[in-house]
Amino acid sequence: MNAADASGKKRNRTHKVEVRLENLQQFFNSMDPSPFYERDLDPDAEHFILSWTEEFPLHEPVRLVLYLAEDGGEKRQTDVEEAVHNHFRNQARLAQLEFRRLMRVGSRSLAIGLAILASCILAGRLLAGQDGPLGSLLRQSLLIGGWVAMWQPMQIYLYGWWPVRRRQRIYEKLGCMQVEISAEAKARAPHPASSR
Repeated sequence: MNAADASGKKRNRTHKVEVRLENLQQFFNSMDPSPFYERDLDPDAEHFILSWTEEFPLHEPVRLVLYLAEDGGEKRQTDVEEAVHNHFRNQARLAQLEFRRLMRVGSRSLAIGLAILASCILAGRLLAGQDGPLGSLLRQSLLIGGWVAMWQPMQIYLYGWWPVRRRQRIYEKLGCMQVEISAEAKARAPHPASSR
């Protein structure tokens, strides 16, 4: 719950994502042979956590609570938290690489698009002496073709980059979230995920 501090600013509230499991093996990818602290999360578990986190404001922290049938002790909680952090930090790194690749594609597309647009405009001017409907049609077609060549870089620079950047920031937030293991699943029978 948001509360005002002495300076009048609102404090960020911590949202809670709750996951109910029979055992920890459900939470991790069974095909991953890596050591426990480096294992990938199960794709369904990752999607579940990510889909709930996307509903919360980006600047507000998230806490993950795993409800298990039995308590695994402090060591297991530390190991699970390290594994979760490693997984989401790796996802953030992959999203950053995707962003860089997208920007490289955008710059190449922009260079190609500008070259084609300039060529089309130049060709249209050379056809300026051509009177009649055919000359007009050719000039308009060249101009439209030149702007169509600009579609890809405009799409990348106007709309394509920010979903990747937002996903990276969400992964970075999940890469440092608090992880808690609780043995209260049977007693509380919580909703699979909620925020408080």
